[in-house]
Amino acid sequence: MRFYPMFFTAVFSRMDPERAHRIGFLGIRTARAVRLSAALRARTRPDPALQVTALGLRFPSPFGLAAGFDKGAEGIGALTDLGFGHVEIGTVTAQAQPGNPRPRLFRLVGDRAVVNRMGFNNDGAAAVAPRLAQARRALEADHRGRARPVVGVNIGKTKAVPLEDAVDDYRQSARALAPLADYLVVNVSSPNTPGLRQLQEIESLRPLLRAVGSTADEAADRHVPLLVKIAPDLSDEDVLAVADLALDLGLDGIVATNTTIARDGLGLVAEPSEVEALGAGGLSGAPLRRRSLEVLRLLRERAGDRLVLVSVGGVTTAEDVQQRLDAGATLVQGYTGFLYEGPFWADRINRGLARARRARHR
Repeated sequence: MRFYPMFFTAVFSRMDPERAHRIGFLGIRTARAVRLSAALRARTRPDPALQVTALGLRFPSPFGLAAGFDKGAEGIGALTDLGFGHVEIGTVTAQAQPGNPRPRLFRLVGDRAVVNRMGFNNDGAAAVAPRLAQARRALEADHRGRARPVVGVNIGKTKAVPLEDAVDDYRQSARALAPLADYLVVNVSSPNTPGLRQLQEIESLRPLLRAVGSTADEAADRHVPLLVKIAPDLSDEDVLAVADLALDLGLDGIVATNTTIARDGLGLVAEPSEVEALGAGGLSGAPLRRRSLEVLRLLRERAGDRLVLVSVGGVTTAEDVQQRLDAGATLVQGYTGFLYEGPFWADRINRGLARARRARHR
C-alpha cells in the first residue's frame, strides 16, 4: 500500500495548498541536504532503454517536471534524484516580483485538478542565474559517465513591464539565463499576467521569438534550443498558425500546453458553486487531458518530425505518458500529478514505461 495518498489526505489536504507546496518541496530538498541523494538515484535511475535524444541533448527518460514547481532553481538536483529525466524551472522574469495576492493556489481534489493564479512569483533572472550554475555543476558531478538529467529554463514577462516593451524584457532574461540552460522556453501563455496571452498572436510572437533566439545564442556563444509554450485555449487554427511560425523561424519545438481558463471537464466532485468561488486562474490536472492531447495531435500532424513536441497537461500515469508518446510527443511533462501522487511519482512512471517497452519487444 502506498503511504503518500494517506499522508496527503490526512495532512496536506487540510493545509493551505501553497504552504503544503513549500513544506513538500522543503522535504524533497532536505533529503539531498542530508546526503540521501546517492541512495535515491540508485533506486530511481531510469532504465537506460528510456533514453531519448532530442534538442541535441540526451534525456535519461522522456518524462520530466514542468515549469511551475521549482520557480527559482532551488531544488533541481533534489528533483532529479527522484527520477525526472528533465526539470524545467521557472517561470522566471527579468525583474523579481511577488506575484498575485494570496490565496492564489487552490485544489479540486476529487477532480485531480488545481487552479492557480500565482502570477509569476519569482526572484528574478539575476538571482536565479547563480543557483542554476551551481545546480548544473552538481548534476555534472552526480552523473559522470551517464546521461545527466536535462535542465530547461522557462522565461516570462515581468508584470510591471508594458506589452510594447516585452521583447526587451524577455531578452534581459535570456541574456542572464541562456548560457546556463540546456534549453529555453518562451512562456506567452499564462493566464495570470494581464495581457500576456496577446503575445501568442502571430504578429507579436514572430519578433519576440526571433529576438529571444538571437539573444540567447549570442549570450551563450552556442545554439540554445528554443521552444514556445502555448495555451490550450487557442483555436485549432491558431495552434496550426503557431506551428507554421515555429517552422518558419527554425524554432526547435513547442511545449503544449499551459493551464486553461476554461472549466470544462470539472464536476466529478466539485460543485459549480465551488468552482466559481475559486475565481480566476489557470486550471491544470486531469480535466486538461483531452484538450492537451488534441493540441499535440494537431501539432504533430502539421509539423511531422520537424519540431520537438513537449506534451503537458492531464498526465498522471505511465499509460498517460505512453499515450502522449504514441500520439507524437518527443517528451512529456507533468506537474499537478506530482502534488497528488507524491515524491516517487516519476519513478513509478519510468518503471511503467520500461515495463511497457519490454512487453512491446517480446
